[in-house]
Amino acid sequence: MSVVVTGIGLVSVLGELEDTWNHLLAGGCGIKVHRPFSELEPLPLALIQDVPIASVELTHRVVTAALKDARLSPPLPDCGVVIGSSRGNQGQWEKLAREMLQETGADQENRGVGENTRHIFCALPSRIVLSDWLGTLPHAAAIATARYIQTTAPVLAPMAACATGLWAIAQGYELIRMGQCQRVLAGAVEAPITPLTLTGFQRMGALAQTGAYPFDQNREGLVLGEGGAILVLEAEELAESRGAKVYGRILGFGLTADGYHVSAPEPGSWGAIAAIKHCLERSQLSPDQIDYIHAHGTATHLNDQNEANLLQYLFPGGVAVSSTKGATGHTMGASGALGVAFCLMALKHQILPPCIGLRQPAFDLNYVTHAYSARIHSALCLSFGFGGQNGAIALERPREWMIGTLKEG
Repeated sequence: MSVVVTGIGLVSVLGELEDTWNHLLAGGCGIKVHRPFSELEPLPLALIQDVPIASVELTHRVVTAALKDARLSPPLPDCGVVIGSSRGNQGQWEKLAREMLQETGADQENRGVGENTRHIFCALPSRIVLSDWLGTLPHAAAIATARYIQTTAPVLAPMAACATGLWAIAQGYELIRMGQCQRVLAGAVEAPITPLTLTGFQRMGALAQTGAYPFDQNREGLVLGEGGAILVLEAEELAESRGAKVYGRILGFGLTADGYHVSAPEPGSWGAIAAIKHCLERSQLSPDQIDYIHAHGTATHLNDQNEANLLQYLFPGGVAVSSTKGATGHTMGASGALGVAFCLMALKHQILPPCIGLRQPAFDLNYVTHAYSARIHSALCLSFGFGGQNGAIALERPREWMIGTLKEG
């Protein structure tokens, strides 16, 4: 069964879908130096607003945009939901923990360390119940979406580090292919700007100090960014029957795990190579049939080195490559979903988005340094996450009847 994309909801530091796409084509960058937490030093970040956004607000914005774009509205009782996040509501939990510590601070002198710790955690459940504890769970985005569209279909909430978005879209694709659903909302949202996340990446030495420069000789590390992308997936027959506009077809995917290290990529990238090979085989494509690759391109030393090596190995013909994280920041679990959305926009407009932030290439790849028109029939989106999570999804330009509908839309 053929699966097509009939709607895209996207929110990034550059705006919603059309604004983000136009900024990308113009070489725009939404990364700025911020200090959202007084206890931490200023850092380059990709914040959607002046303060870190709440996950529930971001989810609502992305879901409503996706439904509007697909010309759908609730209730959608037969629509599946596959929406993931690598951080979930971590920001809300950290805020709650800080409040608890502040409330118990006055009692510190009268309690031992163990007694004070027990006091904090004994108080935790009652506070969570009072503030709707369901809304704080890691899969809250999927739950909230399911309630919003009033679905009784399968609801899934995958979590695979920075490969979460691709995994979610792959699962949505499979639900339709297996006949469990005719329509699925699939993607990921991420609100990762929290003290714990920033401190953790800082301690690892993974954060950039001035900006994100994917595949550049002077790359410094990643820049955390907020954002989300959710696709409306439909069986091709359903899309055609309702005259839906179509961005493109999902051809296949590949997902593997390295089993190597908690954060470092496998030196030979064999797990990542296997994921891409599986994706191409399932999509019935050869490497020379791929016209564009949206790379993971985090601007960290290890990721970019390993990704460049595997691209040179698998695509010796020099396929066009770019990463958009130099403009949007690294949206963690949502980054693959944003990448798929950008691939679909490239297929729709027949324009390649540039690798923003790249000034002095460190590797011999065919980088897209500025936006330009090109004949794009097939595109590949890649994601690689901590724990050795590897993902690849192949997409194809719509068929002729779909292209006509798309132009009308």
